[in-house]
Amino acid sequence: LKSGFLIICYSGHVDELWGLATHPSSNQFLTCGHDRQVCLWNGEEHTLDWCTTLEELGLCADFCPTGGVVSVGLNTGRWVVLDLQTRESVWEYTDGNEQLSVMRYSPDGSFLAVGSHDNFIYIYSVTDSGRRYTRFGKCTGHSSFITHLDWSKDGKYIMSNSGDYEILYWDVAGGCKLLRNRFESKDREWASYTCVLGFHVMGVWLEGSDGTDINALCRSHSERMVAVADDFCKVHLFQYPCPKPKAPSHKYEGHGSHVTNVCFTHNDSHLISLGGKDTCVLQWRIIPGGQSNSLDRSTSASSTSISSQEPGM
Repeated sequence: LKSGFLIICYSGHVDELWGLATHPSSNQFLTCGHDRQVCLWNGEEHTLDWCTTLEELGLCADFCPTGGVVSVGLNTGRWVVLDLQTRESVWEYTDGNEQLSVMRYSPDGSFLAVGSHDNFIYIYSVTDSGRRYTRFGKCTGHSSFITHLDWSKDGKYIMSNSGDYEILYWDVAGGCKLLRNRFESKDREWASYTCVLGFHVMGVWLEGSDGTDINALCRSHSERMVAVADDFCKVHLFQYPCPKPKAPSHKYEGHGSHVTNVCFTHNDSHLISLGGKDTCVLQWRIIPGGQSNSLDRSTSASSTSISSQEPGM
């Protein structure tokens, strides 16, 4: 205890992590990775609520806005919907035969977008509080695998990124049509912002950056901050929007490997970050600071422990 940390429990992931989702109304978050484990964590108590093992690797996830279920995308093109109370699968489906990279519900939970490495975005109508799904359409137009996507606030449009650094916009309500003039979408309001390429986040890219240097990005719910996970073990915090080149940022160390994902908790009190080869989950406390905010690493969860600072530390 000389370091000021108290070990609460022993549990966690044992292989590379990629999938992360935060609960829409409570301080819970879900992680999944190459060890086939899906873990639901309690951010308040710094404990593991439950863990279940899948048949394939879990690569991406998203909570239904109702909060009762979570969708997990796997490396085979299959995706499952898990009930948070029973941990049981309430829906399963397969889109193509390549890995899925992003699951994203529309703001009202009436649609689910599934981004795949087969270059398509599959759209489903969602009913029964996230327990029933019907294929609505498919967005066809990317020439490389889907990496990130976001819904507009009205749930009618999608912005997406792909492996060849494309930014495309889709009219989902109008039949999953590709919008040819992307500048029409420049001022559209987005329910989330996780696309690493976009008008509002161009400043997060350092001069001379490789297109793969940033693995993930997430805007806060307050729309005042944007967190970035990079390939150099760093978590960055920018003001949002940051459209101008060389935007200033706070940089944070803690991971021992490339940072694969970042996500703010529902009330922006904390930021969760995932490590790749270090199999580590870090929970950062947001410290308000006038015009800008900063992070304090409050807890971490690795393959061996979840640690928390003692009271007063």
